[in-house]
Amino acid sequence: MPEISRFFGIIIAMFFDEHNPPHFHARYGEYKMEVAIETLSVLAGKFPPRALGLVMEWAALHREELQEDWELARKRSELKKISPLE
Repeated sequence: MPEISRFFGIIIAMFFDEHNPPHFHARYGEYKMEVAIETLSVLAGKFPPRALGLVMEWAALHREELQEDWELARKRSELKKISPLE
């Protein structure tokens, strides 16, 4: 699972051979979730509230870049790193 960003102990990644809708994966300790890029809704898993808020803030700022990485992943091309939340 290629890592595309990391901030505050949260790892954001995307798989190359994924199902729709376009989404990304987030990990924080033992927590894992999948988030839809277009709607920023949680598709699977759960996060602690504070970490969830950080992921959603980051994703809202980088939605276009996430969509670009999704398209790259579908073509099995190298993903671009996305700036972390600061």
